Amino acid sequence: MEMVKQVIKLAAIALAATAITASAAPAQVKLPPTITMTAYDTGTSGFNITVAIGKMMKEKYGADTRVLPAGNDVARLQPLRAGRASLSAMGVGAFFAQEGLFEFASKEWGPQPVQITMSSVDCNGLSLAVAADTGVKAVADLKGKRIGFVVGSPALNQNALAVLAFADLGAKDVKIVEFASNNAMWKGTINNDVDAVFGSTISGPAKELQTSPRGIFWPAMPFTDKQGWERVRKVGPYFTEHNATCGAGEFSKDKPIQMGAYPYPIYSVYANQPEEDVYMLTKALIEGYDAYKDNAPGAAGLALKTQTKNWAVPVHPGAVKAFKEAGAWSEDQDKHNKGLFKRQQVLIAAWGDFNKGNPPSDAAKFTEEWMKARKAALAKAGIPDSFE
Repeated sequence: MEMVKQVIKLAAIALAATAITASAAPAQVKLPPTITMTAYDTGTSGFNITVAIGKMMKEKYGADTRVLPAGNDVARLQPLRAGRASLSAMGVGAFFAQEGLFEFASKEWGPQPVQITMSSVDCNGLSLAVAADTGVKAVADLKGKRIGFVVGSPALNQNALAVLAFADLGAKDVKIVEFASNNAMWKGTINNDVDAVFGSTISGPAKELQTSPRGIFWPAMPFTDKQGWERVRKVGPYFTEHNATCGAGEFSKDKPIQMGAYPYPIYSVYANQPEEDVYMLTKALIEGYDAYKDNAPGAAGLALKTQTKNWAVPVHPGAVKAFKEAGAWSEDQDKHNKGLFKRQQVLIAAWGDFNKGNPPSDAAKFTEEWMKARKAALAKAGIPDSFE
């Protein structure tokens, strides 16, 4: 009888252990029937990577996906802000949106609670692509040349200025030519309306420029030029030195070119998106990696091991959950992430206080006064202003 009781007791313990194990087991990915994502214009690396991810989500998880192309940061973020999209393939526009800078320093926007899931860092570089027929061989040679800007896209415009800063050049040293969208800007280069534009070495438009009569050239940004890189980071604090080994141009794995980079695309969400939803989206990106990594240039950079740590925009709690589950999250990252959450809270509170104080109706004065209020709020909270 005692033996029977012992067997029953052991069986009960085993069942309890099984129940605990089952409850701790990773959840199966469940995606909504339809997922909408936004990206840059068709043909760009961000758009192509997003399409590859959408194909994976359909084939692996049965979710129909729509990729909405948009020519600038504001247009990409608007559907996400309105709840009409689940993910946006942003660049450093995610950082500018969080900070309430440039186009996001307007009455309609202000600092946004943008948070991130996964981002790509691959073999490509991000810099000014120059039409080869200009004869430009170094960034300094761009003085007096026509530089493309995109209306409503502070990321592209500020990035172009950051590259120019490497040679101690600014907007006053070049001729700014504005375009309505990213693709229009690149076509302007082919049509000889502009001489240099910012972009990724692996984008479709870069390949088009390479095969056009004008050709393509990427001026190097040597890592040994420490002062040049200090100037770059004063304009674009999110840039890092990077050896570009793939894309349109005369460089390769054996013959890299030194230039700048930052994560792109950065798959962004809003803070108010449910943790479980973002967890599932991030988990799908992690688990489905093998199904999309080879289907678009740059997609391989979304590998779990290549994720940029301690960047400038916080990781959404749902994505943190997925990273922890995959063993790709640390205490150091958690501490950094909490600091970024605080930064967002300070900026959004400052925006609320600023708007309660009867700000100027003139758009330019509004932005000017907001920038002062923003700087003061960060200083009061003891948080460094990472953008000067």
